[in-house]
Amino acid sequence: MKLLHVDSSILGERSASRTVTAAIVARWQAAVPDVEVTRLDLAAETMPHLSGQSLAHDGTEAERDDRVLADFLASDVIVIGAPMYNFTVPTQLKAWIDRILVAGKTFRYTESGPVGLAGTKRVIVAISRGGLYPQGATGEYAETYLRHVLAFIGITDVTFVRAEGLAISPQRRQIGLDAALASIPSPQSLAA
Repeated sequence: MKLLHVDSSILGERSASRTVTAAIVARWQAAVPDVEVTRLDLAAETMPHLSGQSLAHDGTEAERDDRVLADFLASDVIVIGAPMYNFTVPTQLKAWIDRILVAGKTFRYTESGPVGLAGTKRVIVAISRGGLYPQGATGEYAETYLRHVLAFIGITDVTFVRAEGLAISPQRRQIGLDAALASIPSPQSLAA
């Protein structure tokens, strides 16, 4: 089994999403002895914004883009650290998403609309937010965006682990982080 661990927070050791993704991956490693983990740190290994050259798959970016897509396609489980910055995902994560949404590889167009081609993957998203965003709240475009993007490429087995209220106070930050860590599902429960 292959697990792709993607972090996108720019906060390093102070990052709540990184803390949660590390705990998720550790749980998978403990429960699934043969799991092979590939780690991608989008803050350390930055990708430029999508350009005409990269969209045309031409030039120096093509090799890196091929590797990013190959790692995604080879993975059975993807763990994504997605802090919410200014109501949506970080630009680092968006640049990665632009490399995995590839016509003919992860989706295709048909007469009746797009069809996702990556549907057998399981995705666990560790989302961190400074405020509190109940289901359907306005101003929350990170989780809704990720749900849409993943569904577009055919992935419907998506679990969100939420760390919220992190910027309200130091006490609330700890409560939010503890709640997220406590809500991490076991790999066995996700297999059911």
